[in-house]
Amino acid sequence: MGIRVHKPTSAGRRNSSVSDFSEITHDTPERSLLEPFAKTGGRNHHGHITSRRRGGGHKRRYRVIDWMRDKDGVPAKVHSVQYDPNRSALVALLHYKDGEKRYILAPRGLQPGQDVMSGPQAEPRPGNCKALKDIPVGLFVHNVEMRPGRGGQLGRAAGAQIQYAGRDNGYAQLVLPSGEMRMVPEDCRATIGQIGNVDWNLVRWGKAGRMRHKGRRPEVRGSAMNPYSHPHGGGEGRTGAGRPPVSPWGKSAKGGKTRKPKRASNALIIRRRTK
Repeated sequence: MGIRVHKPTSAGRRNSSVSDFSEITHDTPERSLLEPFAKTGGRNHHGHITSRRRGGGHKRRYRVIDWMRDKDGVPAKVHSVQYDPNRSALVALLHYKDGEKRYILAPRGLQPGQDVMSGPQAEPRPGNCKALKDIPVGLFVHNVEMRPGRGGQLGRAAGAQIQYAGRDNGYAQLVLPSGEMRMVPEDCRATIGQIGNVDWNLVRWGKAGRMRHKGRRPEVRGSAMNPYSHPHGGGEGRTGAGRPPVSPWGKSAKGGKTRKPKRASNALIIRRRTK
């Protein structure tokens, strides 16, 4: 999918671009796979804001995605590639031979009319899903499980691909897009190929209004606040923070560690991500 640059007919359009949606083949979503998508405004079940700068945005309906890919041995035909407003990746609608319909993340190059399958007998080609122990080492995969049967959790964004580096002692070694190298059980499932819509990160939003449509509200600099509201606030005129940059609660804003040091899965990380 390419990028279409707008003509500078206004100040907001001057520095904006949009995907050309050339990979999308169908506009109408499958009604049986739609669910209501309730908005939280960044609030938890107590009503307290836990994610700042969230609210508003265009009304959306959730597309039910098949993260498990557990329909083994039943061939499916790709009906269409569609837009999903809830994620950066595109989704593909599958029509299984027994009549069932499911959405999956659309791999790069997947076209309507192609056949895909899940299970150990599936061929190692883009769109097919198998356990890591049945996938040849060296291929790129996405939608990888971290525990068998839990559903895909790794590599789900547009353009994401995870390199299958090797196997050892019942574990598969994966190189994630962040640079982290970690192990997952080889019984975990993964879908072969790279996720499509690889140019999504090149889109320039251009104006604040497009972010409001996405449900993102304005962000105020800490240095523009009062001392009561932020550690960087206060002072006469424009002044520096006077200290290393921190969050409103005093935590380091320059890569402070948030992962628990005694987390059990730390033993499965071979190499940390590159900062």
